[in-house]
Amino acid sequence: MFTVKRGRLALISAVAVGAVVALAGCASSDPLGTGSSAGGASDTLVVGSQAYYSNEIIAEIYSQALEANGFTVDRQFNIGQREVYLPDLEAGGIDVFPEYTGSLLQALKSDAPGGTSDEVYTQLTEALPSGLRVLDKAAASDQNSWTVTQAFADTYNLTDIASLTNVTEPITVGGNSELETRPYGPTTLKEKYGIETAGFVPVEDSGGPLTVKALVDGQIQLANIYTADPNIKSNNLVALADPDGLFFADNVVPVVSEKVNNTAADVLNKVSGALSAENLVSMNAESKNDQTSADVIAAAWLKQANLF
Repeated sequence: MFTVKRGRLALISAVAVGAVVALAGCASSDPLGTGSSAGGASDTLVVGSQAYYSNEIIAEIYSQALEANGFTVDRQFNIGQREVYLPDLEAGGIDVFPEYTGSLLQALKSDAPGGTSDEVYTQLTEALPSGLRVLDKAAASDQNSWTVTQAFADTYNLTDIASLTNVTEPITVGGNSELETRPYGPTTLKEKYGIETAGFVPVEDSGGPLTVKALVDGQIQLANIYTADPNIKSNNLVALADPDGLFFADNVVPVVSEKVNNTAADVLNKVSGALSAENLVSMNAESKNDQTSADVIAAAWLKQANLF
């Protein structure tokens, strides 16, 4: 097994000492800051992220934007995947979390009908647990995809997910362990399309470099990789088309607790209004190719966007 996932101990301990963290915290020295104050420690907002570099970049953008408007932020990044952080989000231990509309909807309601981007967003607003809400969704999306190498696609004339039935050799699937039970996982591939898979290799890096390497090296033939990942282009991979909507629209959206007031919500909505798909791919490339840190990428994007 490939493993880079982190657990939730850091989050639990941080929430337990919340007031101390807030006082020691992250008072903004951001040059984008307005100099205004949204209050004291009572306005500290816990911002979380998945153990996924692209999600961390978005969380850092949220954090710096909030700090620029006088809020104190307690960063709790790299928590893990949805099965790990969602209970803490529902319990109120996290106040702001960058999410993806379709994936979150399917996690909350596996029989959701899906549809257009707006329909998925509406269904998500109705499916959220009490105490949580979503703010405006961004144009930026980071879709799940079933991805293969270009050579594999050429060999079997693969264009969309259904065309995987053309494959005559064993198909080993790779991805985070929870992928096995996701609504679009190997079971659904067989039930919906009749696609037989030969096994599953857990690669716990959310479609990151370990997953890409396993795919390129032939350890797996089919991987779940996000479409905003620059590794798709740089490694000559093919994200198979999804005309049937197996994967729901996955627009970036902030999920927030009741602690997020109208001022904070307005800040986050401005971010969503400016965040495009091209922005996300570009920032992901900076992270992966140039090894630029999330805080530097976020600060540069906020300055370029001229939001605050």
